[in-house]
Amino acid sequence: MTALTLSTAGAATLRADAIVVGVAKGAKGPVVAPGAEAVDKAFDGKLASVLETLGASGAEGEVTKLPVLSGLKAPVVLAVGLGPVPVKDATYGTEPLRRAAGVAARALSGVKKAAFALPIEASEAVEAVAEGALLGAYAFTAYLGGEKKAKKGDNGPKQPLGEVALLGARPRDKAHKAAAERAIALTEEVNRARDLVNTPPNDLTPESFAAVATAAGKENGIKVQVLDEKALAKGGYGGILGVGQGSANPPRLVKLAYTHPDAVKTLALVGKGITYDSGGISLKPAGHNETMKCDMSGAAAVFATVVTAARLGLAVNVTGWLALAENMPSGTATRPGDVLRMYSGKSVEVLNTDAEGRLVLADALTRASEENPDAIVDVATLTGAMVVALGSRTFGIMANDEAFRTSIHGIAEEAGEASWPMPLPADLRKGMDSPTADMANIGERMGGGLVAGLFLKEFVGEGITWAHLDIAGPAFHEGAPYGYTPKGGTGASIRTLVKLAERTAAGDLG
Repeated sequence: MTALTLSTAGAATLRADAIVVGVAKGAKGPVVAPGAEAVDKAFDGKLASVLETLGASGAEGEVTKLPVLSGLKAPVVLAVGLGPVPVKDATYGTEPLRRAAGVAARALSGVKKAAFALPIEASEAVEAVAEGALLGAYAFTAYLGGEKKAKKGDNGPKQPLGEVALLGARPRDKAHKAAAERAIALTEEVNRARDLVNTPPNDLTPESFAAVATAAGKENGIKVQVLDEKALAKGGYGGILGVGQGSANPPRLVKLAYTHPDAVKTLALVGKGITYDSGGISLKPAGHNETMKCDMSGAAAVFATVVTAARLGLAVNVTGWLALAENMPSGTATRPGDVLRMYSGKSVEVLNTDAEGRLVLADALTRASEENPDAIVDVATLTGAMVVALGSRTFGIMANDEAFRTSIHGIAEEAGEASWPMPLPADLRKGMDSPTADMANIGERMGGGLVAGLFLKEFVGEGITWAHLDIAGPAFHEGAPYGYTPKGGTGASIRTLVKLAERTAAGDLG
Protein backbone atom coordinates (compact mmCIF):
# COMPACT_ATOMS: atom_id res chain seq x y z
CA MET A 1 0.00 0.00 0.00
CA THR A 2 1.25 3.47 -0.91
CA ALA A 3 2.18 5.54 2.16
CA LEU A 4 0.53 8.90 2.80
CA THR A 5 2.02 11.83 4.72
CA LEU A 6 0.81 15.36 5.39
CA SER A 7 3.51 18.00 4.91
CA THR A 8 3.79 21.69 5.64
CA ALA A 9 7.11 21.82 3.77
CA GLY A 10 7.35 24.06 0.76
CA ALA A 11 7.46 22.61 -2.74
CA ALA A 12 10.85 24.23 -3.28
CA THR A 13 12.48 22.55 -0.28
CA LEU A 14 10.88 19.11 0.00
CA ARG A 15 12.99 16.29 -1.36
CA ALA A 16 10.94 14.07 -3.66
CA ASP A 17 11.28 12.29 -6.97
CA ALA A 18 8.49 14.35 -8.52
CA ILE A 19 6.13 17.22 -7.72
CA VAL A 20 2.53 17.05 -8.90
CA VAL A 21 0.77 20.32 -9.74
CA GLY A 22 -2.69 21.01 -11.06
CA VAL A 23 -3.43 22.85 -14.27
CA ALA A 24 -6.92 23.92 -15.30
CA LYS A 25 -8.44 24.73 -18.66
CA GLY A 26 -8.92 28.47 -18.96
CA ALA A 27 -10.56 30.58 -21.66
CA LYS A 28 -7.16 31.63 -23.04
CA GLY A 29 -5.09 28.56 -22.24
CA PRO A 30 -3.91 26.49 -19.28
CA VAL A 31 -4.06 28.05 -15.81
CA VAL A 32 -1.85 26.86 -12.95
CA ALA A 33 -4.01 25.86 -9.99
CA PRO A 34 -3.46 27.06 -6.40
CA GLY A 35 -0.87 25.10 -4.46
CA ALA A 36 1.74 25.31 -7.19
CA GLU A 37 2.97 28.85 -6.51
CA ALA A 38 6.49 27.77 -5.53
CA VAL A 39 6.75 25.56 -8.60
CA ASP A 40 5.56 28.37 -10.84
CA LYS A 41 8.18 30.64 -9.25
CA ALA A 42 10.91 28.12 -10.13
CA PHE A 43 9.83 28.56 -13.75
CA ASP A 44 10.02 32.37 -13.41
CA GLY A 45 6.25 32.61 -13.35
CA LYS A 46 5.96 31.06 -16.78
CA LEU A 47 4.86 27.53 -15.90
CA ALA A 48 1.52 27.94 -17.69
CA SER A 49 3.15 29.15 -20.90
CA VAL A 50 5.74 26.35 -20.79
CA LEU A 51 2.96 23.80 -20.39
CA GLU A 52 1.01 25.35 -23.24
CA THR A 53 4.12 25.16 -25.45
CA LEU A 54 4.29 21.43 -24.62
CA GLY A 55 0.68 21.01 -25.73
CA ALA A 56 -1.04 21.04 -22.35
CA SER A 57 -4.53 22.53 -22.16
CA GLY A 58 -5.62 21.68 -18.61
CA ALA A 59 -8.23 19.17 -19.80
CA GLU A 60 -9.27 16.58 -17.23
CA GLY A 61 -6.95 13.57 -17.13
CA GLU A 62 -4.20 15.20 -19.15
CA VAL A 63 -0.63 14.56 -17.96
CA THR A 64 2.46 16.58 -18.86
CA LYS A 65 5.94 15.89 -17.47
CA LEU A 66 8.75 18.40 -17.59
CA PRO A 67 12.25 18.48 -16.10
CA VAL A 68 13.31 20.92 -13.39
CA LEU A 69 16.49 22.86 -14.04
CA SER A 70 16.68 24.82 -10.79
CA GLY A 71 14.69 26.15 -7.84
CA LEU A 72 13.22 22.82 -6.70
CA LYS A 73 14.63 19.76 -4.93
CA ALA A 74 12.54 17.44 -7.12
CA PRO A 75 13.91 16.70 -10.62
CA VAL A 76 10.51 16.36 -12.32
CA VAL A 77 7.23 18.26 -12.36
CA LEU A 78 4.09 16.40 -13.36
CA ALA A 79 1.21 18.66 -14.35
CA VAL A 80 -2.20 16.99 -14.27
CA GLY A 81 -5.34 18.43 -15.84
CA LEU A 82 -8.21 19.45 -13.56
CA GLY A 83 -10.70 20.43 -16.23
CA PRO A 84 -12.38 23.85 -16.51
CA VAL A 85 -11.31 26.67 -14.19
CA PRO A 86 -13.97 27.08 -11.47
CA VAL A 87 -16.30 30.04 -11.78
CA LYS A 88 -15.50 33.13 -9.73
CA ASP A 89 -15.08 32.45 -5.98
CA ALA A 90 -15.71 28.72 -6.44
CA THR A 91 -13.21 26.04 -5.47
CA TYR A 92 -12.16 22.94 -7.32
CA GLY A 93 -14.67 20.13 -6.77
CA THR A 94 -13.68 17.05 -4.82
CA GLU A 95 -14.27 14.66 -7.69
CA PRO A 96 -12.02 16.53 -10.20
CA LEU A 97 -9.32 16.59 -7.50
CA ARG A 98 -9.83 12.89 -6.74
CA ARG A 99 -9.55 11.98 -10.41
CA ALA A 100 -6.52 14.20 -11.02
CA ALA A 101 -4.69 12.71 -8.05
CA GLY A 102 -5.46 9.24 -9.34
CA VAL A 103 -4.14 10.03 -12.80
CA ALA A 104 -0.94 11.46 -11.31
CA ALA A 105 -0.39 8.46 -9.04
CA ARG A 106 -0.78 6.05 -11.95
CA ALA A 107 1.61 8.10 -14.07
CA LEU A 108 4.21 7.91 -11.30
CA SER A 109 4.24 4.13 -10.82
CA GLY A 110 7.74 2.96 -9.97
CA VAL A 111 8.57 6.28 -8.28
CA LYS A 112 9.52 6.22 -4.60
CA LYS A 113 8.10 9.55 -3.44
CA ALA A 114 5.96 12.27 -4.98
CA ALA A 115 4.85 15.58 -3.51
CA PHE A 116 1.30 16.58 -4.45
CA ALA A 117 0.94 20.38 -4.65
CA LEU A 118 -2.76 20.49 -5.50
CA PRO A 119 -5.43 22.89 -4.13
CA ILE A 120 -6.23 21.41 -0.70
CA GLU A 121 -7.19 24.22 1.64
CA ALA A 122 -10.35 22.51 2.97
CA SER A 123 -10.31 19.13 4.69
CA GLU A 124 -12.70 17.80 2.02
CA ALA A 125 -10.05 18.56 -0.59
CA VAL A 126 -7.35 16.88 1.51
CA GLU A 127 -9.48 13.76 1.70
CA ALA A 128 -10.30 13.80 -2.02
CA VAL A 129 -6.67 14.11 -3.11
CA ALA A 130 -5.59 11.45 -0.62
CA GLU A 131 -8.32 9.07 -1.80
CA GLY A 132 -7.56 9.66 -5.46
CA ALA A 133 -3.82 9.17 -5.05
CA LEU A 134 -4.14 6.00 -2.96
CA LEU A 135 -6.76 4.50 -5.25
CA GLY A 136 -4.88 5.52 -8.39
CA ALA A 137 -1.64 3.98 -7.13
CA TYR A 138 -3.29 0.55 -6.86
CA ALA A 139 -1.77 -2.36 -8.77
CA PHE A 140 -2.60 -6.06 -8.62
CA THR A 141 0.77 -7.81 -8.85
CA ALA A 142 0.22 -10.96 -6.77
CA TYR A 143 0.56 -13.26 -9.76
CA LEU A 144 3.40 -11.45 -11.54
CA GLY A 145 7.16 -11.60 -11.15
CA GLY A 146 7.93 -15.26 -11.82
CA GLU A 147 9.50 -16.05 -15.18
CA LYS A 148 9.19 -12.42 -16.26
CA LYS A 149 11.28 -11.23 -13.34
CA ALA A 150 13.90 -13.93 -13.93
CA LYS A 151 14.59 -12.80 -17.48
CA LYS A 152 17.81 -10.87 -17.96
CA GLY A 153 17.23 -7.15 -17.89
CA ASP A 154 13.65 -7.49 -16.76
CA ASN A 155 12.95 -6.27 -13.24
CA GLY A 156 9.31 -7.24 -13.41
CA PRO A 157 6.29 -4.92 -13.35
CA LYS A 158 6.61 -1.43 -11.94
CA GLN A 159 5.61 -1.17 -8.33
CA PRO A 160 3.01 1.39 -7.24
CA LEU A 161 4.07 4.87 -6.21
CA GLY A 162 5.80 4.43 -2.85
CA GLU A 163 4.80 7.57 -0.94
CA VAL A 164 2.44 10.48 -1.40
CA ALA A 165 3.25 13.70 0.45
CA LEU A 166 0.34 16.15 0.50
CA LEU A 167 1.82 19.64 0.50
CA GLY A 168 -0.29 22.19 2.33
CA ALA A 169 -2.05 19.54 4.41
CA ARG A 170 -1.32 20.26 8.06
CA PRO A 171 -0.60 17.19 10.24
CA ARG A 172 -1.54 19.12 13.43
CA ASP A 173 -4.84 20.30 11.98
CA LYS A 174 -7.51 17.98 13.43
CA ALA A 175 -9.73 18.19 10.34
CA HIS A 176 -6.84 17.53 7.95
CA LYS A 177 -5.57 14.64 10.08
CA ALA A 178 -9.04 13.08 10.33
CA ALA A 179 -9.52 13.44 6.57
CA ALA A 180 -6.24 11.66 5.89
CA GLU A 181 -7.00 8.87 8.37
CA ARG A 182 -10.43 8.28 6.82
CA ALA A 183 -8.91 8.22 3.33
CA ILE A 184 -6.28 5.66 4.38
CA ALA A 185 -8.79 3.32 6.04
CA LEU A 186 -11.27 3.58 3.18
CA THR A 187 -8.80 3.14 0.33
CA GLU A 188 -7.02 0.23 2.00
CA GLU A 189 -10.32 -1.64 2.19
CA VAL A 190 -11.37 -0.62 -1.34
CA ASN A 191 -8.03 -1.92 -2.59
CA ARG A 192 -8.43 -5.13 -0.58
CA ALA A 193 -11.83 -5.60 -2.25
CA ARG A 194 -10.18 -4.99 -5.63
CA ASP A 195 -7.65 -7.71 -4.80
CA LEU A 196 -10.47 -10.13 -4.02
CA VAL A 197 -12.27 -9.35 -7.28
CA ASN A 198 -9.03 -9.77 -9.25
CA THR A 199 -8.05 -13.04 -7.58
CA PRO A 200 -8.47 -16.01 -9.96
CA PRO A 201 -11.41 -18.28 -9.09
CA ASN A 202 -9.15 -21.29 -8.58
CA ASP A 203 -7.76 -19.44 -5.55
CA LEU A 204 -10.89 -17.58 -4.40
CA THR A 205 -13.59 -20.11 -3.56
CA PRO A 206 -16.51 -19.65 -1.16
CA GLU A 207 -14.45 -21.35 1.55
CA SER A 208 -11.32 -19.23 1.03
CA PHE A 209 -13.38 -16.02 0.82
CA ALA A 210 -14.98 -16.96 4.14
CA ALA A 211 -11.50 -17.50 5.60
CA VAL A 212 -10.42 -14.01 4.49
CA ALA A 213 -13.51 -12.53 6.14
CA THR A 214 -12.89 -14.49 9.34
CA ALA A 215 -9.29 -13.29 9.57
CA ALA A 216 -10.29 -9.66 8.95
CA GLY A 217 -12.99 -9.95 11.59
CA LYS A 218 -10.47 -11.04 14.21
CA GLU A 219 -8.19 -8.14 13.29
CA ASN A 220 -10.92 -5.53 13.57
CA GLY A 221 -13.16 -6.69 16.40
CA ILE A 222 -15.93 -7.94 14.11
CA LYS A 223 -17.94 -11.01 15.03
CA VAL A 224 -17.94 -13.53 12.18
CA GLN A 225 -20.23 -16.51 11.72
CA VAL A 226 -19.77 -18.92 8.80
CA LEU A 227 -22.47 -21.37 7.74
CA ASP A 228 -20.99 -24.26 5.75
CA GLU A 229 -22.95 -26.56 3.44
CA LYS A 230 -24.12 -28.75 6.34
CA ALA A 231 -25.38 -25.77 8.33
CA LEU A 232 -27.03 -24.33 5.22
CA ALA A 233 -28.84 -27.62 4.59
CA LYS A 234 -29.97 -27.83 8.22
CA GLY A 235 -31.20 -24.23 8.07
CA GLY A 236 -33.11 -24.68 4.83
CA TYR A 237 -31.15 -22.26 2.67
CA GLY A 238 -32.39 -23.72 -0.60
CA GLY A 239 -31.37 -20.81 -2.77
CA ILE A 240 -27.70 -20.76 -1.81
CA LEU A 241 -27.48 -24.53 -1.81
CA GLY A 242 -29.25 -24.81 -5.16
CA VAL A 243 -26.78 -22.47 -6.83
CA GLY A 244 -23.73 -24.11 -5.28
CA GLN A 245 -24.69 -27.78 -5.58
CA GLY A 246 -23.07 -28.25 -8.99
CA SER A 247 -19.62 -27.21 -7.79
CA ALA A 248 -16.84 -29.13 -6.07
CA ASN A 249 -16.42 -25.99 -3.93
CA PRO A 250 -19.44 -25.88 -1.58
CA PRO A 251 -21.24 -22.63 -0.71
CA ARG A 252 -21.02 -20.50 2.41
CA LEU A 253 -23.10 -17.81 4.10
CA VAL A 254 -20.93 -15.44 6.12
CA LYS A 255 -22.25 -13.00 8.70
CA LEU A 256 -20.03 -10.09 9.75
CA ALA A 257 -21.34 -8.09 12.69
CA TYR A 258 -19.77 -4.78 13.73
CA THR A 259 -21.40 -3.19 16.76
CA HIS A 260 -20.79 0.08 18.58
CA PRO A 261 -21.85 0.77 22.19
CA ASP A 262 -23.35 4.15 21.24
CA ALA A 263 -25.19 2.92 18.13
CA VAL A 264 -28.95 3.46 17.93
CA LYS A 265 -29.37 2.29 14.31
CA THR A 266 -28.53 -0.94 12.51
CA LEU A 267 -27.70 -1.16 8.82
CA ALA A 268 -27.70 -4.58 7.15
CA LEU A 269 -25.72 -5.10 3.94
CA VAL A 270 -26.16 -8.15 1.71
CA GLY A 271 -23.65 -9.01 -1.01
CA LYS A 272 -23.81 -11.39 -3.95
CA GLY A 273 -20.70 -13.57 -3.80
CA ILE A 274 -20.61 -15.85 -6.82
CA THR A 275 -16.90 -16.59 -6.86
CA TYR A 276 -17.22 -17.89 -10.41
CA ASP A 277 -20.28 -17.87 -12.64
CA SER A 278 -20.30 -20.26 -15.57
CA GLY A 279 -24.05 -19.86 -15.91
CA GLY A 280 -24.56 -23.41 -14.62
CA ILE A 281 -26.54 -25.71 -16.92
CA SER A 282 -27.70 -22.53 -18.73
CA LEU A 283 -24.07 -22.14 -19.74
CA LYS A 284 -22.83 -18.72 -20.78
CA PRO A 285 -21.72 -18.46 -24.44
CA ALA A 286 -18.07 -18.16 -25.42
CA GLY A 287 -16.70 -14.72 -24.70
CA HIS A 288 -18.83 -14.19 -21.60
CA ASN A 289 -16.97 -16.41 -19.14
CA GLU A 290 -13.54 -14.82 -18.96
CA THR A 291 -14.34 -12.11 -16.41
CA MET A 292 -16.84 -14.03 -14.32
CA LYS A 293 -14.47 -14.12 -11.36
CA CYS A 294 -15.88 -10.63 -10.72
CA ASP A 295 -19.34 -11.94 -9.88
CA MET A 296 -18.52 -11.72 -6.17
CA SER A 297 -17.96 -7.94 -6.32
CA GLY A 298 -21.08 -7.26 -4.27
CA ALA A 299 -19.87 -9.47 -1.44
CA ALA A 300 -16.44 -7.84 -1.64
CA ALA A 301 -18.09 -4.42 -1.35
CA VAL A 302 -20.12 -5.47 1.70
CA PHE A 303 -17.06 -7.03 3.33
CA ALA A 304 -14.98 -3.87 2.74
CA THR A 305 -17.74 -1.61 4.08
CA VAL A 306 -18.14 -3.50 7.35
CA VAL A 307 -14.38 -3.52 7.94
CA THR A 308 -14.11 0.19 7.11
CA ALA A 309 -16.94 1.01 9.53
CA ALA A 310 -15.07 -0.89 12.24
CA ARG A 311 -11.77 0.82 11.46
CA LEU A 312 -13.42 4.25 11.58
CA GLY A 313 -15.29 3.40 14.79
CA LEU A 314 -18.64 4.56 13.41
CA ALA A 315 -21.45 4.78 15.96
CA VAL A 316 -23.72 2.46 13.99
CA ASN A 317 -24.23 -1.29 13.95
CA VAL A 318 -23.35 -2.68 10.52
CA THR A 319 -24.06 -6.29 9.67
CA GLY A 320 -22.75 -7.77 6.45
CA TRP A 321 -24.08 -10.93 4.81
CA LEU A 322 -21.88 -12.57 2.19
CA ALA A 323 -23.84 -15.08 0.09
CA LEU A 324 -21.01 -17.16 -1.39
CA ALA A 325 -21.32 -19.90 -4.01
CA GLU A 326 -19.72 -21.11 -7.23
CA ASN A 327 -22.15 -21.64 -10.12
CA MET A 328 -20.95 -24.63 -12.15
CA PRO A 329 -22.49 -27.22 -14.50
CA SER A 330 -22.20 -30.86 -13.45
CA GLY A 331 -24.25 -33.96 -12.80
CA THR A 332 -25.34 -32.52 -9.47
CA ALA A 333 -26.13 -29.00 -10.71
CA THR A 334 -29.58 -27.45 -10.51
CA ARG A 335 -31.45 -27.95 -13.80
CA PRO A 336 -33.80 -25.53 -15.57
CA GLY A 337 -37.22 -26.63 -14.34
CA ASP A 338 -36.08 -27.60 -10.85
CA VAL A 339 -37.93 -26.08 -7.90
CA LEU A 340 -35.99 -24.78 -4.91
CA ARG A 341 -37.44 -24.26 -1.44
CA MET A 342 -35.98 -20.97 -0.25
CA TYR A 343 -35.04 -20.04 3.33
CA SER A 344 -38.19 -17.88 3.47
CA GLY A 345 -40.34 -20.96 2.74
CA LYS A 346 -41.28 -19.78 -0.75
CA SER A 347 -40.75 -22.13 -3.67
CA VAL A 348 -38.95 -20.88 -6.77
CA GLU A 349 -38.95 -22.56 -10.17
CA VAL A 350 -35.51 -22.14 -11.74
CA LEU A 351 -36.06 -21.45 -15.43
CA ASN A 352 -32.55 -20.12 -16.01
CA THR A 353 -29.62 -21.24 -13.86
CA ASP A 354 -27.68 -18.14 -14.98
CA ALA A 355 -30.12 -16.01 -12.98
CA GLU A 356 -28.45 -17.36 -9.86
CA GLY A 357 -27.41 -14.21 -8.01
CA ARG A 358 -30.97 -13.40 -7.02
CA LEU A 359 -31.33 -16.89 -5.54
CA VAL A 360 -28.41 -16.57 -3.12
CA LEU A 361 -29.39 -12.99 -2.30
CA ALA A 362 -32.97 -14.03 -1.57
CA ASP A 363 -31.90 -16.38 1.20
CA ALA A 364 -29.52 -13.79 2.67
CA LEU A 365 -32.16 -11.03 2.49
CA THR A 366 -34.64 -13.20 4.39
CA ARG A 367 -32.06 -14.04 7.03
CA ALA A 368 -30.99 -10.40 7.36
CA SER A 369 -34.65 -9.37 7.73
CA GLU A 370 -35.05 -11.66 10.75
CA GLU A 371 -32.84 -9.31 12.75
CA ASN A 372 -35.15 -6.38 11.94
CA PRO A 373 -32.49 -3.81 10.94
CA ASP A 374 -33.43 -0.20 10.28
CA ALA A 375 -32.51 -0.67 6.62
CA ILE A 376 -31.15 -3.31 4.27
CA VAL A 377 -29.05 -2.61 1.19
CA ASP A 378 -28.06 -5.42 -1.13
CA VAL A 379 -25.23 -5.07 -3.64
CA ALA A 380 -24.75 -7.28 -6.67
CA THR A 381 -23.35 -7.64 -10.16
CA LEU A 382 -26.83 -8.84 -10.95
CA THR A 383 -27.92 -8.22 -14.55
CA GLY A 384 -26.51 -7.52 -17.97
CA ALA A 385 -29.73 -5.59 -18.54
CA MET A 386 -28.52 -2.91 -16.12
CA VAL A 387 -25.33 -2.50 -18.15
CA VAL A 388 -27.45 -2.08 -21.30
CA ALA A 389 -29.54 0.54 -19.51
CA LEU A 390 -26.83 2.55 -17.74
CA GLY A 391 -23.51 1.64 -19.33
CA SER A 392 -20.33 0.43 -17.71
CA ARG A 393 -19.71 3.26 -15.23
CA THR A 394 -23.08 3.76 -13.52
CA PHE A 395 -24.89 1.51 -11.07
CA GLY A 396 -28.66 1.34 -10.68
CA ILE A 397 -30.56 1.93 -7.46
CA MET A 398 -33.95 0.35 -6.73
CA ALA A 399 -35.81 0.53 -3.45
CA ASN A 400 -39.13 -0.03 -1.71
CA ASP A 401 -38.91 3.52 -0.35
CA GLU A 402 -38.53 6.47 -2.70
CA ALA A 403 -36.93 8.74 -0.09
CA PHE A 404 -34.31 6.09 0.72
CA ARG A 405 -33.54 5.60 -2.97
CA THR A 406 -33.16 9.36 -3.42
CA SER A 407 -30.92 9.56 -0.36
CA ILE A 408 -28.59 6.82 -1.62
CA HIS A 409 -28.39 8.50 -5.02
CA GLY A 410 -27.33 11.78 -3.37
CA ILE A 411 -24.80 10.01 -1.16
CA ALA A 412 -23.29 8.27 -4.19
CA GLU A 413 -22.87 11.62 -5.94
CA GLU A 414 -21.11 13.04 -2.88
CA ALA A 415 -18.84 9.99 -2.77
CA GLY A 416 -17.95 10.45 -6.43
CA GLU A 417 -19.72 7.31 -7.69
CA ALA A 418 -22.07 7.45 -10.67
CA SER A 419 -25.52 5.99 -9.99
CA TRP A 420 -29.09 6.37 -11.17
CA PRO A 421 -32.48 5.76 -9.50
CA MET A 422 -34.50 3.01 -11.20
CA PRO A 423 -38.19 2.07 -10.78
CA LEU A 424 -39.80 -1.19 -9.69
CA PRO A 425 -42.86 -1.36 -11.99
CA ALA A 426 -45.52 -3.58 -10.42
CA ASP A 427 -46.72 -4.80 -13.83
CA LEU A 428 -43.42 -6.65 -14.38
CA ARG A 429 -44.06 -8.90 -11.38
CA LYS A 430 -46.65 -10.99 -13.24
CA GLY A 431 -43.97 -12.27 -15.62
CA MET A 432 -42.46 -14.27 -12.75
CA ASP A 433 -45.65 -16.22 -12.09
CA SER A 434 -45.11 -19.98 -12.23
CA PRO A 435 -47.69 -22.75 -12.65
CA THR A 436 -45.48 -25.03 -10.54
CA ALA A 437 -44.06 -22.87 -7.75
CA ASP A 438 -44.75 -19.65 -5.88
CA MET A 439 -42.69 -17.84 -8.47
CA ALA A 440 -40.05 -18.27 -11.16
CA ASN A 441 -36.53 -16.86 -11.03
CA ILE A 442 -36.94 -14.96 -14.32
CA GLY A 443 -39.68 -12.94 -15.95
CA GLU A 444 -39.95 -10.64 -18.93
CA ARG A 445 -36.70 -10.14 -20.85
CA MET A 446 -37.27 -6.44 -21.42
CA GLY A 447 -36.60 -4.56 -18.22
CA GLY A 448 -34.67 -7.54 -16.89
CA GLY A 449 -32.76 -5.47 -14.36
CA LEU A 450 -36.03 -4.23 -12.86
CA VAL A 451 -37.48 -7.75 -12.85
CA ALA A 452 -34.48 -8.88 -10.80
CA GLY A 453 -35.15 -6.08 -8.33
CA LEU A 454 -38.78 -7.10 -8.04
CA PHE A 455 -37.70 -10.70 -7.35
CA LEU A 456 -35.45 -9.55 -4.49
CA LYS A 457 -38.17 -7.33 -3.05
CA GLU A 458 -40.26 -10.47 -2.41
CA PHE A 459 -37.70 -11.64 0.18
CA VAL A 460 -37.36 -8.43 2.22
CA GLY A 461 -39.13 -8.50 5.58
CA GLU A 462 -42.36 -6.56 5.88
CA GLY A 463 -41.90 -2.96 6.98
CA ILE A 464 -38.12 -2.92 6.45
CA THR A 465 -36.64 -0.16 4.33
CA TRP A 466 -34.62 -1.74 1.51
CA ALA A 467 -32.52 -0.75 -1.48
CA HIS A 468 -30.86 -2.79 -4.22
CA LEU A 469 -27.67 -1.65 -5.99
CA ASP A 470 -26.99 -3.36 -9.31
CA ILE A 471 -23.28 -2.72 -9.88
CA ALA A 472 -22.92 -5.00 -12.92
CA GLY A 473 -21.53 -2.16 -15.02
CA PRO A 474 -18.88 -0.43 -12.87
CA ALA A 475 -17.71 -3.39 -10.73
CA PHE A 476 -15.14 -4.63 -13.26
CA HIS A 477 -13.39 -2.36 -15.75
CA GLU A 478 -12.10 -4.07 -18.88
CA GLY A 479 -10.70 -1.00 -20.66
CA ALA A 480 -7.69 1.21 -20.06
CA PRO A 481 -7.39 2.78 -16.59
CA TYR A 482 -8.82 6.27 -16.12
CA GLY A 483 -8.78 8.67 -13.19
CA TYR A 484 -8.35 6.52 -10.08
CA THR A 485 -10.11 3.55 -11.72
CA PRO A 486 -7.81 0.64 -12.61
CA LYS A 487 -8.24 -2.14 -15.10
CA GLY A 488 -10.03 -5.04 -13.41
CA GLY A 489 -11.85 -4.88 -10.08
CA THR A 490 -12.84 -1.35 -9.08
CA GLY A 491 -14.40 -1.57 -5.61
CA ALA A 492 -17.62 -0.03 -6.91
CA SER A 493 -20.21 1.13 -4.33
CA ILE A 494 -17.91 0.85 -1.29
CA ARG A 495 -17.45 4.61 -0.91
CA THR A 496 -21.22 5.06 -1.20
CA LEU A 497 -21.94 2.40 1.41
CA VAL A 498 -19.38 3.77 3.85
CA LYS A 499 -20.86 7.24 3.54
CA LEU A 500 -24.32 5.74 4.05
CA ALA A 501 -23.07 4.11 7.25
CA GLU A 502 -21.65 7.46 8.39
CA ARG A 503 -24.98 9.17 7.70
CA THR A 504 -26.80 6.44 9.59
CA ALA A 505 -24.45 6.92 12.54
CA ALA A 506 -25.26 10.63 12.46
CA GLY A 507 -28.99 9.86 12.59
CA ASP A 508 -29.70 10.66 8.94
CA LEU A 509 -30.66 7.36 7.36
CA GLY A 510 -32.76 9.01 4.62
